[in-house]
Amino acid sequence: MRWCLPAGLALALAGCGQVADISGAVAGGGAALVSSNPAVGYAVGISVRAAVSAGVDEVMKRRQQAEQDALASVIGGLEPGEVRPWQIRHAIPIGNQQGEVRLVRRLDNALAECREAAFSVAEDNTSAAPRQWFLTTACRQQAGWKRAAAEPATARWGALQ
Repeated sequence: MRWCLPAGLALALAGCGQVADISGAVAGGGAALVSSNPAVGYAVGISVRAAVSAGVDEVMKRRQQAEQDALASVIGGLEPGEVRPWQIRHAIPIGNQQGEVRLVRRLDNALAECREAAFSVAEDNTSAAPRQWFLTTACRQQAGWKRAAAEPATARWGALQ
């Protein structure tokens, strides 16, 4: 039981990329100790790591989709040359972002109403660093405006993303 506290602290301090590895190691080690069989510990550790990794990936994908949707909804309400602020506030306030978005041009055609926009991203308004600008395209869909990119906005690709 002495290893529970250091393992818990390591898990709490680790970034999202380490959570799956640490969880798998702790679960595998515990299973090996309880069963006295290293093969069982290895199997449990690999299984837990895979499950936690899939969960973290899903959460990160949903957070990224929310960011893209927030940006696309602002783009949908702009006229060419117009500038507006955009922001995303997550339920867990880590990675909240904001910036400005400027509509560059409309890309309307017979298939879809689309807009090309330049946007900036800043993690906080106190940053003195110069803003970097990025270019993106958003198109109107039945559910509203969505970012027009193959990844990760295209849900139909499933495991191929």
